[in-house]
Amino acid sequence: MRTARLRRKTNETDIRLALTIEGRGRYKVSTGIRFFDHMLELFSRHGAFDLELSCSGDLDVDQHHTVEDVGIALGEAFDAALGSKRGILRAGYFLMPMDETLGMAAVDFGGRSEAVVETKVRTRLVGDLQSELVHDFFDGFARGARANVHAKVLYGRSNHHKIESLFKAFARAVRVACSKEKRLAKMLPSTKGLL
Repeated sequence: MRTARLRRKTNETDIRLALTIEGRGRYKVSTGIRFFDHMLELFSRHGAFDLELSCSGDLDVDQHHTVEDVGIALGEAFDAALGSKRGILRAGYFLMPMDETLGMAAVDFGGRSEAVVETKVRTRLVGDLQSELVHDFFDGFARGARANVHAKVLYGRSNHHKIESLFKAFARAVRVACSKEKRLAKMLPSTKGLL
């Protein structure tokens, strides 16, 4: 079982996180931002990851530190749980239909961080989440996991559906990328010999 436990504490946030990659989609999430909690819960369920995450952040200042730091911590947990990355597929992608919306996500645990995100959300808030921070979450994850993350809404009407389709697509893309392939056995998925 590939697992990770970590605590990330700064002057702005205090995060405790436990992750099991080969989970059953069980979650216990509390960040103080209910819509963000919902996105992390469905990330856990659609990725079949077990996730316990609590974050106490300076929400009286802004949501930015909480959302970005949770992204970083979650990325660090995946990086730790994947270990040497031998035998994994390394990259994955998924197209997620969500009623009238279509979201796409692709991820590569290749050792370099980059995030490209296009939500097509034009409102300041979706639920209680500042919508611009969706990009900061994915950027934080990319940095923490040392991964490439691309997330894009292709089309849609509902802003709720746009963000949800990205998190669901991302969960399934990560699930594929973390999957082990028998034929790769203990092979490192890189011709460089280093990830």
